[in-house]
Amino acid sequence: MRFCRFNKDRYGVVIGAKVHDVTDVVAEVLAGAKPRRWGDPMIANLAKIRKAVGDASKFKSKPLASVTLLSPVANPSKLIAAPTNYHAHVAEMRARSPNAGPGKGIKESGLFLKANSAMVGPGEGVHIRFLDRLTEHELEFMIVIGKEGSQIPEDKALDYVAGYCLSLDMTVRGSEERSFRKSIDSYAVMGPWMATKDEIKNPNDVPFKLFCNGKLRHNAHTNDLIFNCQKLIALASEFYTLHPGDVIFTGAPAGVGPVKPGDVLTAECAAIGPMEVKCYAYKNPKG
Repeated sequence: MRFCRFNKDRYGVVIGAKVHDVTDVVAEVLAGAKPRRWGDPMIANLAKIRKAVGDASKFKSKPLASVTLLSPVANPSKLIAAPTNYHAHVAEMRARSPNAGPGKGIKESGLFLKANSAMVGPGEGVHIRFLDRLTEHELEFMIVIGKEGSQIPEDKALDYVAGYCLSLDMTVRGSEERSFRKSIDSYAVMGPWMATKDEIKNPNDVPFKLFCNGKLRHNAHTNDLIFNCQKLIALASEFYTLHPGDVIFTGAPAGVGPVKPGDVLTAECAAIGPMEVKCYAYKNPKG
């Protein structure tokens, strides 16, 4: 199934070009669920929800093009991200600063966290701050954790997955700490929806592309990951307890590039679905 959140926190199942509204079913299941201190209730109860939904096509639908897509996960306890996890991206960043030395790879750097407040869905768009600085896109394959776990072995890692989606790890370049520059409001785009793990048999065999205003930027494949999906889950769980709804950005492939207000980013991934994200200039809602 392909679960989405849309409009004013409604839940849907995407079938073709339509969204079938299953909000009432989700609410009914969650009403009888045990409260959680950490994690997303919908993801924690995904199996029960899927069973209750059954054939999603029987529910009322809307054209997908008519709704505003939100992040498919509403309440992750943390956004975990992998830096420098494609050799080609390491090389392209090193080429920008040839005198800076080889730099650290993921083996030396480990993982980092993005602020939850940076999270948005594709329909909300990216709101670029610091127009005098370089802001770039990084389209990434994303893992959604389905159940609580700590110190998870690699051979069991996929048992802890709820599903997968695409993500934009937006970045303002500079000398500040990585998580500081990547945690700006709207700089963690997740979507367009979550494909449950049964739809993607091997997450390490997924091609995806990104276009900016129709021009190809990323042409990537998860089989090029330095740390594959299982290894990323295992590494994260060595340091953190993973909770339902926690997400892992698997890393940026080669082809990162600048964005500015007015740009349109379009992702293609046959295993998940297409995603369109518009870029705007940030405006303070309080003036």
